Order: sequence, then C-alpha cells, then structure tokens
Amino acid sequence: MQIHHVAIWAQELDTLKTFYCKLFGGQANERYHNPAHQFSSYFIRFEGGVSLELMHMPTMFPAALDLPHPLQGLAHIAFSLGSVEEVDRMTAHLKLLKGAKVEHLDGPRWTGDGYYESTFLDPEGNRLELTV
Repeated sequence: MQIHHVAIWAQELDTLKTFYCKLFGGQANERYHNPAHQFSSYFIRFEGGVSLELMHMPTMFPAALDLPHPLQGLAHIAFSLGSVEEVDRMTAHLKLLKGAKVEHLDGPRWTGDGYYESTFLDPEGNRLELTV
C-alpha cells in the first residue's frame, strides 16, 4: 500500500498549480471541471509517482474551527490499494470495524474523473479515500 495523493482546497486554483509546478517540478493534467457541482481540480504529479490534487468550488470559504470539515486546506489523504477488488475488500473490512469510530461516507464507486474509490472519516474526522 502507498499514499496515492494528498488533496488541498484552493481559493486560487491556477495560482497554486503554477506554484507547485514551477517550484517543485510538478506536471499538471488538464483542468477537470464538473459544471453540475461547480467543482474544478488539477492533479499535479511529481517524481516518484506521488500526486497533489488541487480542488476549487466557488462556494468554498476559508477554514473555520466550528465546521466539521474545513473548506480550505487539506481535504483528504488517498491510499492506492492496487485494484478494484482490494478497494472493495478494504471497504467491507472498514465498515465492519467495531469500536474504531471509522465512518463510511461513500462508495465504492467510479467518480466523474475516472477514479474508483471509497471514502471514510478516520477516528479524528480526517477524510480518507481508498482508490485503485
């Protein structure tokens, strides 16, 4: 198992894309946009295979401590499990955990941008993605 990517909510999506590409040598994909959700993102890939996902929604606002999930900053950690079958297996395993305070949010499912994933909250409320 390895960490596939880390995601950050951004106010200025293109500014952050330029920053990470120029300063750290990342290679960005084409901008993804989902008009139904007003969601846009870039995946920036770095040497060694790790990626950074930069995400934006116009309704996003700066992080506030009284919200359960801040809308700026770190959004989730994604673990690449290697196969659809392993995502399904780990999803079933995590859903059956007793006393671990792990909350299943969604999936497994194919996303609009082509990822097969399940999402959970860890015991402290951090969002996790299990992906191929």
